Amino acid sequence: MSSKPEPKDVHQLNGTGPSASPCSSDGPGREPLAGTSEFLGPDGAGVEVVIESRANAKGVREEDALLENGSQSNESDDVSTDRGPAPPSPLKETSFSIGLQVLFPFLLAGFGTVAAGMVLDIVQHWEVFQKVTEVFILVPALLGLKGNLEMTLASRLSTAVTPSQRLGEGYGYHSCPQVQATVVGFLASIAAVVFGWIPDGHFSIPHAFLLCASSVATAFIASLVLGMIMIGVIIGSRKIGINPDNVATPIAASLGDLITLALLSGISWGLYLELNHWRYIYPLVCAFFVALLPVWVVLARRSPATREVLYSGWEPVIIAMAISSVGGLILDKTVSDPNFAGMAVFTPVINGVGGNLVAVQASRISTFLHMNGMPGENSEQAPRRCPSPCTTFFSPDVNSRSARVLFLLVVPGHLVFLYTISCMQGGHTTLTLIFIIFYMTAALLQVLILLYIADWMVHWMWGRGLDPDNFSIPYLTALGDLLGTGLLALSFHVLWLIGDRDTDVGD
Repeated sequence: MSSKPEPKDVHQLNGTGPSASPCSSDGPGREPLAGTSEFLGPDGAGVEVVIESRANAKGVREEDALLENGSQSNESDDVSTDRGPAPPSPLKETSFSIGLQVLFPFLLAGFGTVAAGMVLDIVQHWEVFQKVTEVFILVPALLGLKGNLEMTLASRLSTAVTPSQRLGEGYGYHSCPQVQATVVGFLASIAAVVFGWIPDGHFSIPHAFLLCASSVATAFIASLVLGMIMIGVIIGSRKIGINPDNVATPIAASLGDLITLALLSGISWGLYLELNHWRYIYPLVCAFFVALLPVWVVLARRSPATREVLYSGWEPVIIAMAISSVGGLILDKTVSDPNFAGMAVFTPVINGVGGNLVAVQASRISTFLHMNGMPGENSEQAPRRCPSPCTTFFSPDVNSRSARVLFLLVVPGHLVFLYTISCMQGGHTTLTLIFIIFYMTAALLQVLILLYIADWMVHWMWGRGLDPDNFSIPYLTALGDLLGTGLLALSFHVLWLIGDRDTDVGD
C-alpha cells in the first residue's frame, strides 16, 4: 500500500446497513476471514488489511468440529454477497435427535451404575467394610472424584479435540487429572478419617493408613484407566459423527463408578489382609504413587491449557470431594444399620444417573456458550444470573429443550434399572409399589434441582470469566451425590416408619 487507506463507510459494508464485526462468522451471507477488515485504497479498489483477531480459539475449534460431524450446524452454509449483522444461530438439534443421541449412553451408564450398586451390595458384608466402616465414606468421595475428573476431561476434550488433531494431543489433557486424582485421593482419605472420628471419638492409626493407601491407589489407577478410555471414546465419536457432549460424559460416569468401586473394594481388601504388617506396606504404597507426581506435573505443564488447569483447577475438585464426603458419612451411618442395608445397591444408581444427566446438560450449555464468545464477554448470549424454573425448562431455546429431554429420561430409565436389580435379586428391599413411588420421587427431585442449578451455575461462571468445562461439573456431580444419598436415606427412613420394611431380600 503506497498511501494510508481510508475506511469504508460503516453503513455501506456489503450493502447491508450497519456493519457486523470483521471477525463475525455467523449469518446467512458470506463469511469474512477472522482477523481481517476491508478498506478502500486510493484508487477505490478494495484492500484487505489483517488486524488482530479476538476470536475465541476454543469456540472456533468447537464450531468447526460440530459443523464437520454434522450433528449441530449454523443456519446456512451458502455463499453469497449479502451479509447482515445476524447473531449466532442456535444449534440445530431437535428433541428427538437429542434424546436419540443421549439414550444409548444413558442406558449404558445406568447399567454401569447398576453393576456398581451390585458390587457395593456384595462388598458391604466383607470384613474390611465391617471393621473399617470409614471405607463407606470413601465410596461417594472417590466415585464422585473419578466422575468429576473424567467427566471434566470428557467435556474439555469434547470442546478441544477435533478429528484433525493428533491423538497425542488428547493424551496431554490426561496428565492433569492424574495429578488431581493423586492429591485429592489423599485428601479424601483424610476427610474419611475425620468424619469417622468425630461421631465416634475413636481414632485408629492402622485404619487411617489403610484408608490413605486404598484411596490414593484407587484414585491413581482408576484415573489412568478411565482417561485412556475417554480419549478413545471422544475421538471415535468425532469420526462417526456423534456429538461427544451427549456420549462421553455418561460413559465416563458409568465406567468411573464401576471401575473405581471395584478397585476400591479389591485394594482395601488386599491391604486389610496385610494389617499385621501395616507399618511397612501402607506407607510404601502411598509413597510409590506420590513419587510419580512430578512426572505428571511435568507433562501437564507442557500444554498451556493443562497448565492453566494445573494451577487453577483445584478448588472445584477439592470442594466437590468434601461435599461428596458428607454424602459418604450419610451412607456410612445408614448402611451400618442392618435395617437399612438395602440402601447400598441403590446409592450408586441414583447418584450415577443424576450425575450423568446433569453433566450432559452442563457440557452442552458450556459448548453453546463457547461457540458464541469467550468467558466473561458481554454479548447477545449474556449469562442469566438467576433464571426462573420456567425459563430453564419451558423456553424454546436448545438448552431448555435438552433439559426437558434429560428430565423425561429419569422415570423410564430408573424403572429399567430397578427391574434389572430385581431380576438379579440384588439388595435387601422388595420393590413394592410404595417403595417405587418414594424412590422415583427422590430421583425426580434430585434431577430437577440439579438441572436448574446447572443452568444457573454454568451461566454464572461464564459471566465471571470462568470456563465452565473446568469448574461446573465437579460441583454439580458432588451436589448430585449429596442430594441422591440424602433423599434416598430419607426415603428409607420414612418407609421404615410407615411399615414398608424387609431386610432379607437378596441374602
